[in-house]
Amino acid sequence: MTILEFKKQCISTLSKTSPSPSLDAEVLLEYALKLSKTQLLLNSNKEIPGEQLSWLNDAVQKRSTGLPVAYITGIKEFYGYDFFVSPKVLIPKPDTEILVDRAIEIIIEKIDAHPGKILSVLDLCTGSGCIGLSVLKNLMEKVHIEPCSLPKFTLTDISQDALEIARKNADHLILQGKSQTQKNLLESKLSFIQSNLFEQLNYEYDVILSNPPYIPHSMVDDLLKDGRNEPRLALDGDINLFGNRATDKDGNEKDDGLSIIQNLILQSKAALCPMGTILIETGEYNAEQTAAFAKHNGYQTRIHRDLEGQFRVVEMN
Repeated sequence: MTILEFKKQCISTLSKTSPSPSLDAEVLLEYALKLSKTQLLLNSNKEIPGEQLSWLNDAVQKRSTGLPVAYITGIKEFYGYDFFVSPKVLIPKPDTEILVDRAIEIIIEKIDAHPGKILSVLDLCTGSGCIGLSVLKNLMEKVHIEPCSLPKFTLTDISQDALEIARKNADHLILQGKSQTQKNLLESKLSFIQSNLFEQLNYEYDVILSNPPYIPHSMVDDLLKDGRNEPRLALDGDINLFGNRATDKDGNEKDDGLSIIQNLILQSKAALCPMGTILIETGEYNAEQTAAFAKHNGYQTRIHRDLEGQFRVVEMN
C-alpha cells in the first residue's frame, strides 16, 4: 500500500469517530515513517514497508476507539518541543502555552529586578512536566540565560508515574547532548518531588506555576466517554485533600471544579516568597470564581485569556 492509499483509507475509517481524520493520518504517517509533512507529499506514491504498515493499521484501530494520537505515538508537541506522554499524564494542550508565555515574562522581570539572585520556581501538579520544562528550556535557548544564573525548578505531582514521565522529559529536553559538567549543573537546577499539593514541600518559591485538576466532577465522565483515556486524577477538580469527593459546609457534594484550586490557593500563602507570583490554569467556567477566591484571601489578581479568547489563567500576586 502506498502512502497516499493509506492516507485515504485512514481518513475514511477515522471520519466516523475522529474530529480530525486528515491530521490524524498525517501525524501517524510522520511518526511511523520518520518523514516530515513535505516528505510525505513528495513520496506519496511510495510503498509503505510491511512492519510500518502493520503498526499503522494497529494505530488506526486504536484511534478509532477514541484513544488520542499522542497516546498512540507516545509524543505530543507543546511550545515547540516534543514531550513524552502516556495515559498516566494529561496530554499538553495549546491553551496552556499562555501560562508558559506569561511565566517566562514574569521570570525575566524578576531576574532583571534582582540581578544575581537565583530564583525558585515551582511547577505544581506537573504531569508531563510540560510547563516547567518549557519555561526552563526557553530561558536556556531563547533568552540565553547562563546555566549558573537559571532559576531552580521544582516539579511536583501526587502521581509517581507522572513524575517518572516528567523526569524522562527533563532528560530528553534539558540534559541530552550536554557535557557531564553541564549536566551536573543543570541537574542541580531540577528537583522532582511527589507531593499532594504542598504537603511535602518546605520551601518558599518566587514563582508558582500550576495546571491543577479543575474540571467539575459531573463533566469528567462526559469528557472520558470518547475513549481518550486521560487520567481522572488529573481532571477532577472536586476532590478533597484525602482523595475523596469534596463537599460544601452543608455536606453537599461539590461540582464546580474548584476544590483542589481553593486548597492550592490557601496552602500557597505559606509557600510564596514576598513579591512572588502564582499562575494557575483553570476553566473558562470557573476562572472568575478562582480569581474572586484568591482576592478574598489577600491576593491581587488578573485573568489572562486563552487562544480562543476564553478566561484561562489566573495570575496572583
